[in-house]
Amino acid sequence: MSRLAVTAKRGLPFLLAIAVGLGSAWWAVKKAPAPAHTTIQAGVWQGSTLTGNSDADMLTRARVALTGLLALDRSETIYFVARTDKQLRPLRSRCTYKVSGTAPSARWWSITAYADDHFLFDAADRKFSFTSDGDFSFTTGPRETAGMQWLPTPGERGLELILRLYQPDAALQEAPSSLRAPTIELVGACA
Repeated sequence: MSRLAVTAKRGLPFLLAIAVGLGSAWWAVKKAPAPAHTTIQAGVWQGSTLTGNSDADMLTRARVALTGLLALDRSETIYFVARTDKQLRPLRSRCTYKVSGTAPSARWWSITAYADDHFLFDAADRKFSFTSDGDFSFTTGPRETAGMQWLPTPGERGLELILRLYQPDAALQEAPSSLRAPTIELVGACA
């Protein structure tokens, strides 16, 4: 056996270990569910009690860093993400959804549409988020719906809606899952 073949044979376990290590790290940061005891659930909207918390573990910090969330402490901001509609179907940019609810108990709030790569959509009118006082209703999708406010989501992508509650009231800070979460309904057939 040649010297190169012996070296390659000896190095194979190390290369395999590196591949397994990198693969498991990617899975843990990108795909693994957050620990159940840290998950906030309000309807289809999910969050984490560790996001923005100084006691967050390394995995949570890595997830926050990769999504570009720039998370603040829960007394400043609470974050929720929706990736499904009320029927638990994955959100898609090519579909039209009606998002409706009542303004959350916070000094200011917004819902922003992101593509599945955590970047904003290339919306021609540069409208990326929605906010309102009181009851609200708007649509997302590739085309505007007559008579409705609209967040454009062009293309063929996965869709994430991020709900940010800035300076939420004390009761919501204490129990974020008590949020009266906005509903997300598919409008018509998905193209």
